[in-house]
This record gives sequence, structure tokens and C-alpha cells, in this order.
Amino acid sequence: MILVTAAYGNQGRILIPMLRKAGHEVRALRNAPGREEELLRLGATEVIVGDAADRSVLRRALDGIDTVYHIGPSAHPREREMGLAMVDVARETGVGHLIFNSVLHAIASKLIQHKTKRDVEEHLIESGVNFTILQPSDYMLLALLGTAFDSGVFKLSWDLNRLQAMIDLHDLAEVVVKMTNEREKHFGATYELTAPGAYSAHDIGAAIARVIGKPIAVEQVSTEGFRDSFYDDADSRNGARYQYGVFRAITAWYGQYDFVGNANVLTWLLGREPTSLESFIVREWKRHCAHAGEN
Repeated sequence: MILVTAAYGNQGRILIPMLRKAGHEVRALRNAPGREEELLRLGATEVIVGDAADRSVLRRALDGIDTVYHIGPSAHPREREMGLAMVDVARETGVGHLIFNSVLHAIASKLIQHKTKRDVEEHLIESGVNFTILQPSDYMLLALLGTAFDSGVFKLSWDLNRLQAMIDLHDLAEVVVKMTNEREKHFGATYELTAPGAYSAHDIGAAIARVIGKPIAVEQVSTEGFRDSFYDDADSRNGARYQYGVFRAITAWYGQYDFVGNANVLTWLLGREPTSLESFIVREWKRHCAHAGEN
């Protein structure tokens, strides 16, 4: 059985059905109650709700588990604590393989979430647990497109000319399934994962415009406005100060440096060309139009 943490997040909702299709039983771990039925419908065999930094919760979650895919909740104030605890309890309980979802260029420690993940990587490497570390670039997210489909404006909080590497979460999930199916081949590996290319805000706006067939403006917004496109009011009440710190660091770093990578490793692992940004936009635009048609 495989344990997936942060199971109802952007990754988990894509990954769990793919793991089940590949024949794996999945235990889902979620910090807060309220999504258990949805997780079961996605294909989770069982769901555990509890604090992922609480080692007693982790011992229960890891009972009978041989493979863990650990996703640290994005911009969570206790992400580091959760990651370190997961490594310790995985070692204690004899987990056979811990796949850690880190980040491209975790060494860029001015980015708060990168430093957190770098610390977890180090702890994992020193733990003696069989590990695979995945270092994906920025996710291609519908939330990143913001309201561009409807409003005609694409928004980011940093210099609109800076470049960012990106990856489709479906490609990342496909890699995770491969890690679980062929795990011994990937013990001790650290993989940088990104699709071809790196894009400025203007590039992304132009790609959206090509797909939807209407002009897209590009606008630099405040850090707070950008952060609020990812989190709702309920999220704001839980760790908002830390989240704003994370997003301020992102704005500052991405405003000075390009976040670039290389697609060779992802291409090799997938055995095909990774999903391009434009292909992602086409897929999400079709879904957007279908949803609008239903309403």
C-alpha cells in the first residue's frame, strides 16, 4: 500500500486515480477533515485525517505502508516539521521507499519554501531510508492562469520579463507512478523535473491568447493579490502571516532571477516529450468551455 500525504491538494487529486489505475492501493493522509468522501471517490482505499506533524498520527498512517509519497503542503507554516517527522517515522517503522516531492533548485534558500524542502532533503539523505527525491519546477496550474480566460488579463506579482520553468502535474504524477512501479531502479536518485522552455509573463499571456483566440493583457499585481488567487478565506485564517512571507520571498527572488531548468530528465523518465505549456492551456481551456457549457 502507498501513502500519499496532502492527498486532496493539486497533486493528490491527479495522482491517486493514476496509482489506482496502475493497481496500487492508496492510503490518503489529510490534515483537515471534510474531503474524505471525495478522496474515496478518487480511488483512495482509506483516508486518515490528522496532523501530519504529529508522530502518533504518522505512525498510524504508516502502519502497513511500504511506499510513501510525501508532499509538503504548499506554504504551510509547519511544512518543515511535517517533512522531518515523516522521515523519522518512516525510518522507525521500516518503510521501504520514501519519495519526497521537493522543488527545483532547493538550494535557492532565499525562497522560504525551498529552504524548507532543502532541509527535509538533507534529513532524508542522512536517514538510511531508501529515497527518491523529485525536484519539479513551477506547476502549470489553472489558478496560475487566474481569471485570464474570462477577464482577458494574466497576472503575476514579479517582473513580467523574468523567466520560469514549468511542469504539468499530470506529467509529475506519471513519474511518481513510475517510481512506485520500478522503485529499486530509482533508489538514491534526485531528479530535476521540468518541461521544455522557460516563460515570461508576456510569453504565457501570448500563449493563452493563441489558444482562446482573443487578446490577453499582462499585469503585475501586488504580492497579496497574487497570493489570494491561490488561497481562499479559510486558508487565510490558517498560517496567513507565513503564507504572505513565502509569497513576498517569491516575488523578490523571481523579480531578480530567472527560474530555469532542463527537460532532459523528465523526457527520459516519461519516455516521451513532456506536456508543453501551450498543450496544458489547450486542455484547460477545453475544460473551462465544457464547464461553462454545463452551467
